[in-house]
Amino acid sequence: MVLEAAVLYVKPGLEKAYESAFQQASAIISSMKGYRSHELQRCLEVKGKYLLLVEWESLEDHTIGFRQSVEYQDWKQLLHHFYEPFPVVEHFEKVDLT
Repeated sequence: MVLEAAVLYVKPGLEKAYESAFQQASAIISSMKGYRSHELQRCLEVKGKYLLLVEWESLEDHTIGFRQSVEYQDWKQLLHHFYEPFPVVEHFEKVDLT
């Protein structure tokens, strides 16, 4: 399992519109091969700051399967104009501590 993480900064005053658009975009990402789950968290201290966490079966399910898909174009159209600056997306794997 791979965890995609992105800190998102939404342009001031567009938070409600962003959350509505994200709800719509959720149907896109959740239909993709290798998708496991996602959540969007709103920061309590900084208005307009969000944390997106998406679980994928593999890195390639996100970077190739999703990012290079037709569906990703719809995702971009719904969400990317809200961000300032554009987010950095990183991928993480669980550390086995046993």
